[in-house]
Amino acid sequence: MPLRANVRMLIAAGLIVLITAGCLLFVAVRSAAAGTPVDKKLSFTCPFPLIGLQKLDVNIKADFEVPTAPGGTLTTSGLTITVTVPDKAARGLNLVGATTIEGTAAAGVTLVNGDANPLPVRIPLNVATTDLPPSGTFSTVATGSVPTITLAKAGKTTLTVGDFTTRLTPKKADGSFTGLGSFTSDCALDPGQDPVLLAFELGDKPAGHRYAVAGKTGVKALGAAAPLAGTFDLSPTAATVFSGGPVFDKAHADFRLFGFLPGTADLEFVAEGAQGGDLAGTGFVARPRFTTVLPLVTLVGMPVSTGPSCRTSAPSTAELRTGDGFTMAKGGALAGTYSLAPLTGCGAFTSYVSTLFQGDGNTFELALTPRQA
Repeated sequence: MPLRANVRMLIAAGLIVLITAGCLLFVAVRSAAAGTPVDKKLSFTCPFPLIGLQKLDVNIKADFEVPTAPGGTLTTSGLTITVTVPDKAARGLNLVGATTIEGTAAAGVTLVNGDANPLPVRIPLNVATTDLPPSGTFSTVATGSVPTITLAKAGKTTLTVGDFTTRLTPKKADGSFTGLGSFTSDCALDPGQDPVLLAFELGDKPAGHRYAVAGKTGVKALGAAAPLAGTFDLSPTAATVFSGGPVFDKAHADFRLFGFLPGTADLEFVAEGAQGGDLAGTGFVARPRFTTVLPLVTLVGMPVSTGPSCRTSAPSTAELRTGDGFTMAKGGALAGTYSLAPLTGCGAFTSYVSTLFQGDGNTFELALTPRQA
């Protein structure tokens, strides 16, 4: 009987740790709000050497965070797995000279996200070394790192309990093994319980938006501003990320060199590569990357540079932030700054024309108004 009690204790503790880990991951996620504490019990049946199948109850506590849209992550924190071991097991372990128990466990679960293929997830756990009392109940605690999972698909998302395996080792006071050695056991969720520990509908990505743009850009070195018009299309690719950005019509600036010589400049902002930014609160931060082209520059009515080859020698990246009161539905202010690299391809006057435009502190001051598709 002592041997059987010891075996039962070891396997039970291991199973509890394993089951608790798996349950915790899903129970935590199942709640409706981030940071919500979770406390749940499930029962499992384990095969024990000599004494056959035994039923065990597991207590699980954790906090969770569930994504609000595809592309977000499912995370679990505060994972605590506490197992209460009965007096009979403690007595059995003491009979073989055990004073501590420790081990490892692994929980297998299956994630189904929308129409994606089922994803098996394995959760490794450590069972902390626990002192054994001469008699009476005692508790063991298991901890582990629950992997963060990115949920890429919209639709029903479920986490389902799978297999559980545990391996525990009782030891004597001097750290040596008892006659029981280490034990491994596989356990199953008892019938009549719901194996789905998490089930929720992951909503679609936030809706896209299309805006008309009006405003101006200020060229600091030139000491002038050019009115701007255009469009801004924003298409979320995840909960907090979007693609798209501003597309400006050709702009025209009038300026006075040295305060009295009249000049003009046409400006085109040509997008370079993928455009996008981050959704933030009720607005966003856009980071358009573009080359500035000056197809025509004149002084006192005479062209000093013509043609699309006159452009900045390196692209600019602006950081445009929505202002107070901006909403995705109604639009509002969008502003930011950018730098202009030295010009190239402007003909015989390239160096001179470049000094009129290059430099930091250039601005966009824009207003976005919703428009129909």
